[in-house]
Amino acid sequence: MEVIFVLVPIALFVVGVMILAFWWAARSGQFDDLEGPAHRILMDQERRIEPEPDDEPPRQDDAP
Repeated sequence: MEVIFVLVPIALFVVGVMILAFWWAARSGQFDDLEGPAHRILMDQERRIEPEPDDEPPRQDDAP
């Protein structure tokens, strides 16, 4: 019976941490768009691959 005096505060603490985690996630926008990523993975999008810049010769601004 004495163990209940330890388990109840521990359980209340864990529930409090879970509530704080849910509150933080809701305020930071974690649940704003639930369907977007699921649809985005199915859409076929062309990826733009930008060409790498050519190596330019060093500028000689300091030339005498």
